[in-house]
Amino acid sequence: MGFPKHRPRRLRQTETMRRLVRETRLTVDDLIMPLFVRPGKGIKQPIPSMPGNFQMSVDVLVEEAKVLQGLGIPGIILFGIPDKKDEMGSDAYSDEGIIQKAIIAIKKEVKEMLLITDVCMCEYTSHGHCGFIKRDEKRGHLDVDNDMTLELLAKESVSHVQAGADVVAPSDMMDGRVGVIRDALDEKGFEHIPIMAYSAKYASGFYGPFREAAESTPGFGDRSSYQMDPHNALESLREVALDIEEGADIVMVKPALSYLDIIRMIKDRFNYPIAAYNVSGEFSIVKAAAEKGWIDEKRVALEILTSIKRAGADMILTYWAKDAALWLKAK
Repeated sequence: MGFPKHRPRRLRQTETMRRLVRETRLTVDDLIMPLFVRPGKGIKQPIPSMPGNFQMSVDVLVEEAKVLQGLGIPGIILFGIPDKKDEMGSDAYSDEGIIQKAIIAIKKEVKEMLLITDVCMCEYTSHGHCGFIKRDEKRGHLDVDNDMTLELLAKESVSHVQAGADVVAPSDMMDGRVGVIRDALDEKGFEHIPIMAYSAKYASGFYGPFREAAESTPGFGDRSSYQMDPHNALESLREVALDIEEGADIVMVKPALSYLDIIRMIKDRFNYPIAAYNVSGEFSIVKAAAEKGWIDEKRVALEILTSIKRAGADMILTYWAKDAALWLKAK
């Protein structure tokens, strides 16, 4: 039985009615803000390809975290730009590393903020790859050594948690890293620390602005030998299943906007907490179009974030977190 008895437009006539039947609600509780920290003092260096985002020294970062907490944003994720880089990415797991200093400073001043740390090597290595590099003698080229990298990632995770991190988020896409990190944390008495695993992280073209922000562009080749092929969907289910089995508490899909189908597949299959990373390229293309007056940034950004939540994400890492918190508050 259809028209004229059933008229779907009846429930769209007013904003009040639309609110009553709304299926998906985006709130500030869904948002996590990525932040970039670098050495120095009083530094707030704009990132040209990501308008409104900055590389900040620790003192400025702490003040920004206070603002974000005041807006009700529940969490931040930190990315570090070290003073010096080397082949082993040693600043990533140094007690005097830039991330470790930032964690200690934030935890001293902003106690209620959930502090997540990105666990990877690309920001810290001189070659810009996500682990230890060795030559593959059979194929005659350089590549990341999976198993040797696992030890470094475990050291990095433990170091972050010892400094005060609430959640570690391995983004490297090495096989087996979640289990190794879980074991390393447990051995140090950190059984209570959750792991947010970048489980379905694709080798995407949408990362360009981030690599400027984190100064992490690979010095040779690309990351296709460890990040996922954008053509594949079922592979994401295998990756997520492995990470859950190894002890991941939250699984992530990255990027988000071009991979809404992946988010929905994972939610339907596993019904597990899902984070989605609304990445730099997704953010910057909207910013660029808005600057030209082609689109309404606020409307499009909130539509994108809502679509990510509608697809099944429980939390969204987004460079719009601060703006979205203000927009949602004003609604």
